[in-house]
Amino acid sequence: MKRIDAYWWDRNGIALALLPFSWLFCLLVWLRRTAYRIRIFRTKRMLVPVIVVGNISVGGTGKTPLVIWLALHLKKLGYKPGIVSRGFGGNAQYWPQQVLPGSDPTVVGDEPILIASRTGCPVSVGPDRVAAALALQEHTECDVIISDDGMQHYALGRDIEIAVVDGDRGLGNGFCIPAGPLRETVKRLDKVDMVVSNGTAGRGRYVMMMKQTAVFNLAQPEQVKRLEDFVREDRVHAIAGIGNPERFFKQLEMAGIRLERHEFPDHHEFQPEDLEAAGDATLLMTEKDAVKCKRFAQPNHWFVQVEAELHDTFERRLNKLIEGVSNG
Repeated sequence: MKRIDAYWWDRNGIALALLPFSWLFCLLVWLRRTAYRIRIFRTKRMLVPVIVVGNISVGGTGKTPLVIWLALHLKKLGYKPGIVSRGFGGNAQYWPQQVLPGSDPTVVGDEPILIASRTGCPVSVGPDRVAAALALQEHTECDVIISDDGMQHYALGRDIEIAVVDGDRGLGNGFCIPAGPLRETVKRLDKVDMVVSNGTAGRGRYVMMMKQTAVFNLAQPEQVKRLEDFVREDRVHAIAGIGNPERFFKQLEMAGIRLERHEFPDHHEFQPEDLEAAGDATLLMTEKDAVKCKRFAQPNHWFVQVEAELHDTFERRLNKLIEGVSNG
């Protein structure tokens, strides 16, 4: 039986049958946003600028690589960024939680650990974005806050909004949940400061490309290879527990690697038995999945590191927005 999200990418009978529920969802979203706009619900402003990175669709669009790029870019400009995130998949008994590169992904989630490892920035996670941001403001010296996946968290005031869309899959059939993949209507994109398209440029959007930088051995990180080094191998397995596994698999196949694919749900809590199908053959995974597989890594397990690449036009526009916010 197909999952409901299998019907989100075209206008089929199942999606059309779900449209009344989609309209109801859109109404509830509009009422909630209006309640914040007319101050029935309270929005909390921070003492430092807040940059929100999010999307209007369900599933992976490339927010995490962009958050990492933003944090490193801000550090180059002389800022001290801090990052807040949901901590999805974490089961901490209390929130917010400080995240370090060595934190337990079952407690704080996988993406925050990846962000903390790659940026060296303070990271605070929790379902309440305001509480997480206040913790950063109180306990760190950060002078700008980046909110990962926070577009719909209107309780946290923001100075800059950046929406990320999947350049390959687009916005699906254009319907809201449950008939389609949208959390908000397409018109929401008209109200953000910048729209970033991951993979393919669209009109009025800034393109973001993913570059594979290196492939690291999960058991011995000092061992580093290039993706091309795996082309000659007869058997290569690949696992992906991310929002859009197809993107990862295609990147490997475009490099000339012959794959046996193993797809898992987003934020899957990997166990050793999940990797047994590879046996002694090479097993490639995303860096996000590597966070959860590190504790039982084998010498044949490798993760592919990627970096976001953005055009100078995006960088100039971002710098101008930040300068405007900093100057009040």
